[in-house]
Amino acid sequence: MLADVPDTIPKLIKRNYERWPGRTAMAMKNFGVWQRYRWHDYYHKVKYFSLGLISLGLEPGDVVGIIGDNEPEWFWSEFATQAARGIVTGIFVDSIPSEVKYIAEQSGAKFAVVNDQEQTDKFLEIKDELPALKKVIYWDPKGLRNYDDPILISFADVLQLGQEYEKSHQQLFEQNVAQAKGTDTAFIYYTSGTTGLPKGAVLTHQALINTAQAFVDRYPLAENDDLISNFPAAWVGDSFFATIPHLLSGARLNFPEEPETIAEDTREVGPNFAIYGPRQWESLVRDIQVKMLDAHPLKRFIYRLFMPVGYKMADFHFANKRPNLLWRILYGIAYFTLFRALKDRLGLSHVRFAVTGSSVLSLDTFRLIHAIGIELRQNYGSTEAGLISSHGKGEIKFESVGRPAIGTEVRITDEGELLVRNNCLFNGYHRDENKTAATLVNGWCHTGDAVNIDEDGHLLFIDRMDHLGQLRSGIKYAPQYVEGRLRFSPYIKDAMVIGGRDKDFVSAIINIDFGMVGKWAERNHIPYTTFVDLSQKEEVADLVRQDLLRVNSYLPEPARVQRFVLLHKEFDADEAELTRTRKIRREFMEERYKELIESMYRNGSEINVKAPVTYRDGRKGFVSTSIKVRDIS
Repeated sequence: MLADVPDTIPKLIKRNYERWPGRTAMAMKNFGVWQRYRWHDYYHKVKYFSLGLISLGLEPGDVVGIIGDNEPEWFWSEFATQAARGIVTGIFVDSIPSEVKYIAEQSGAKFAVVNDQEQTDKFLEIKDELPALKKVIYWDPKGLRNYDDPILISFADVLQLGQEYEKSHQQLFEQNVAQAKGTDTAFIYYTSGTTGLPKGAVLTHQALINTAQAFVDRYPLAENDDLISNFPAAWVGDSFFATIPHLLSGARLNFPEEPETIAEDTREVGPNFAIYGPRQWESLVRDIQVKMLDAHPLKRFIYRLFMPVGYKMADFHFANKRPNLLWRILYGIAYFTLFRALKDRLGLSHVRFAVTGSSVLSLDTFRLIHAIGIELRQNYGSTEAGLISSHGKGEIKFESVGRPAIGTEVRITDEGELLVRNNCLFNGYHRDENKTAATLVNGWCHTGDAVNIDEDGHLLFIDRMDHLGQLRSGIKYAPQYVEGRLRFSPYIKDAMVIGGRDKDFVSAIINIDFGMVGKWAERNHIPYTTFVDLSQKEEVADLVRQDLLRVNSYLPEPARVQRFVLLHKEFDADEAELTRTRKIRREFMEERYKELIESMYRNGSEINVKAPVTYRDGRKGFVSTSIKVRDIS
């Protein structure tokens, strides 16, 4: 911990309140109008909610579960809990009741803070199975007027309780904040659970602040900067790369009105810093490609004319070379003709730093973002080890995840696994001593990631150790690498690459992007009725086959995809096929689609499945369909 940086999150808030009481700290768009909150407002919301929780029975070490969209109340609740020396755990907003129950039960949550009626209903459905749960506190009362369950109380009422409690407990809040230590537990983050049930990673204030400080050291922010809160608040990446950097720097944190309005609201804010996950960057690129497909012929011509200029400039930057005068002139023309408008459309006109993280970004997407003039850098971190590495200015290698962060030591085992040691490590897994002992060994964190280090000291992420594939022949292949490049296609929404020691070749299960492929089919006069029908069209298979051939051209011949199927449905987090951060739960998927996978390897031509469908008039039903197994060539 740096000497001049407070050692707990509530102390950071108190410092900022004292330093900038009248400066805007947060802004939330509501009914089309930006509502602004000063550090004075921020501090007192945290203070009185904290005292309100204590009046309801919250004690040091108690856990509060929070579920809801990214809104100021989410974070006020988080910091208020920590100020009372409690512990927070976040629950992803699209979690189903059984998932909510697992996290609330495993963490031992005594209070729940929820967004709205939908999230309230989830807790009311399971409250009898959670005997430790004392209160469910909601901040959006819409639709809850006639709810009379005694377990419910509004956010506003808790604030009022806190104001009343202060009258008989003067200076209690200030004493709690002063007495807290950096080694106190701040948050239990439930990891994505790609290989089983989510695990609760215990992080202290010190670990969170140290990670965010390492991030801010690499990406300097100031109190006049604007940030967008767009990562799920329940995910550790929000604390690492948005919320705590906001507290460290004093930068304004802006909240979109709805998840669906992120692009429009981001454009209004004009953030100075943008960080999205790979799926979000890939979605932005896909949107550009979609708009170009539907654009006026002149706009399509300009796009095709100037994109090669952008790619050439991107390659100059990757090589850390200064382009000659001719290329600078050409790029200047391209920028004012095309790229400036594209940056504005994405809401990134004022961005100084753009970052991707969570998992490896498609190389094609990375190059395109650079081509339009946005300096996108890769970050690599984990819940357990904090910020591990990132690109610095002038040292961007799109095939790497950057050099280790300052103060971070790395080591590669003989098996190729990355070990990390720094002052950002988690304290272990909640109620899982065996897993903790296997992950934290002699001060080193076993990441479970297969990583190489190049001659410049950059880390080259390959895949998860347990996902790195090997065929019967001994040939190695990296599923995430192939999947990332496939997602660059505007027609492919997702993909899962299959192989294994009992397999002779690599295959793939592909999700088409229904909206994009549907538009393509309409332009080419190909009739279809449902997702199921469209996915099995031979013309669609030929369209996807072109992208598979493109990706195969980057791979050594023995590791190329040879067979594929177009799935009759999208991968779905609610069916446990994806984690809540949209990562594939590979082992579960391989078991679920076992017959389909076996069909690809026994030279089958098709397999019958029963698929749920939603018709265009809203009716739902089931259809039996044949999924065709196809060869690449």
